[in-house]
Amino acid sequence: MVTFEQAKTYMTSHGMILTQSLYRQLQCYLEKLTQTNQYMNLTAITEPSEVWMKHFLDSAMLLQKVPLALGASVVDVGTGAGFPGMVLAILRPDLQILLLDTLQKRVQFLEETAALLGLNGVRCLHARAEEAGKNAAYREQFDLATARAVASMPVLTEYCMPFVKPGGLFAAMKGPAESAEDARAAAEVMGGDIPTEICYTLEGVGERKLICIRKHTATPEKYPRRSDKIRKEPIH
Repeated sequence: MVTFEQAKTYMTSHGMILTQSLYRQLQCYLEKLTQTNQYMNLTAITEPSEVWMKHFLDSAMLLQKVPLALGASVVDVGTGAGFPGMVLAILRPDLQILLLDTLQKRVQFLEETAALLGLNGVRCLHARAEEAGKNAAYREQFDLATARAVASMPVLTEYCMPFVKPGGLFAAMKGPAESAEDARAAAEVMGGDIPTEICYTLEGVGERKLICIRKHTATPEKYPRRSDKIRKEPIH
C-alpha cells in the first residue's frame, strides 16, 4: 500500500498538492481498479506504487503542464480504465469531463467508479471516436481533448481534434519516441497551429511529453474519416 506521505511526496516533487481527501479518493479508485481487474483486463500495471507513479502521477501531470480554466470541458478519447480523465476529475472536480471508450464493459466500470467517488462532473460515453466526433452533441464542444491511447500522432490528431472548440487545445500524452513534427500535417488539416512539445521526466517512468495543438479554425466536415481510412491513410 502507498501511504499518504509517500503519495504526497510523489505529487509535491512535481509541484502538485495532495490533500488527505484527494488521497482517499485516489486510493478508492485504486481499490476499485484492482478488484475489477481480476475479471476484466483494465491494466497490466497493478502494483500500488506503480499505479501511483505510472497512472496517477502521469495523468496528474497534464494539470500541472496545461492550465485549465474553472469549469473547463474535457474529453478523454480512448480513456480505457480512466487515464488520464478519471484522475483529472478527482483532482479538479470543477471540470466537466467526458470519458469516451469503445468497450461497453470499460464504460460500465467508469460509470460505477464515478458514482462511487461522487464525481458529478463526469459523463461516460460508449462510442467510437470517429462517430462521436461527427455528432453535433460532441463536435467542437470541448476546451481540451486528450488521449494516452496507443496510436501514432497523425491518427490521434484526426480522432481528437474534431472534439476541440476553436481556441481550445488537443494534448496527447506520449513517450519520447514521437515528436510534434509527426503531427504537423494532420494538425494543419484539422484546423490547428503548429504542434509544440512539453517534455518532462517522472521517476520510475522515464521521459514523457505532451504534444499540444492549439485549434484556430473549425475542422472540415469531412473529418474524422472512417477508422480504417484514418489508420491505413494517416495524414502526413
